[in-house]
Amino acid sequence: MTTQDTARGSHLLEVKDLRVHFDVGQRVVKAVDGVSWSIDEGETLAIVGESGSGKSVSAMTILGLVPTPPARIPGGRVFFRGRSLLDMSENEQRQLRGRDIAMIFQDPLTALNPVFRIGDQIAEMVRQHQQVSRAAARRRALDLLGEVGIPNPTQRIDQYPHEFSGGMRQRVMIAMALANDPKVLLADEPTTALDVTVQRQIMALLGRLQEERNTAIVLITHDLGLVASHADRVSVMYAGRVVETGTCRDIFHQPRHAYTLGLLTSLPRLDRRTQERLAPIPGAPPNLALVPPGCPFHPRCSLATPSCEDDRPDLMRVGADDHHAACLHTDRVHALATGRIGA
Repeated sequence: MTTQDTARGSHLLEVKDLRVHFDVGQRVVKAVDGVSWSIDEGETLAIVGESGSGKSVSAMTILGLVPTPPARIPGGRVFFRGRSLLDMSENEQRQLRGRDIAMIFQDPLTALNPVFRIGDQIAEMVRQHQQVSRAAARRRALDLLGEVGIPNPTQRIDQYPHEFSGGMRQRVMIAMALANDPKVLLADEPTTALDVTVQRQIMALLGRLQEERNTAIVLITHDLGLVASHADRVSVMYAGRVVETGTCRDIFHQPRHAYTLGLLTSLPRLDRRTQERLAPIPGAPPNLALVPPGCPFHPRCSLATPSCEDDRPDLMRVGADDHHAACLHTDRVHALATGRIGA
């Protein structure tokens, strides 16, 4: 470990100016274009944005799960406890993956192997990183199934993924991710396609396990309702970049980027006495191989001015020390937010 690595690794996990590009024909898809964030023990950081904003690619790059090629990493650093992850060999990454940093994937039905029993898959995760017998790994798998709320774990341990409901499969994914007591848990859309009741159960389970283990959770989602209930800090991504970051209260009550405001005003509000028409964001996110010049959000932004077409703003501090936004019209956004959200 170099002196520089130690100095840069002041957080448990830290991403610095990460760039992940894909060469597609004659074009370059900038899936992640200069992303920075950090997280500490026991904290929940939410990374939010529409599909295609680069959330999942940035998380999978941390674990070395983005194939290179076709991807390449032209810049950026990732540090875990001072160790530079992008400089590790494949063998070193494999040892860290699932032990210190684990991931809950978006679709458990495709992430679980359909031809192996649930208990065998969890036990395999244990044996990959711990020198234990098959019997000990099976006992650990049984304990984990009970810990994540699987009913009748002694029976369920020998069943196959297709015999589980969507919510139960997601619990199995959580059990596998927690098998080796990781310090960081990357949860990629952990409640997608689950009904509201099961969503609440899954998030309550993650919250309880986090409290017991002091795990850092990176919650990757487009569901701002989950974010409001469970996150400490939020990073909003658009077109491969972080456009606003701050505490949960900052983002929900004092947004300073027009995209963040658009996400918030497109949500139904249960704390209002009168029904209000939702205001969806017009248009669609840009093709990441053809991101427009200037602010990438300006073609969809009602506040855009000619300067937005030319100048791409960097993240600048707004309000509180840890609140930053990359927008030329933060004051106008704040004024609108005060009327639409704070009223």
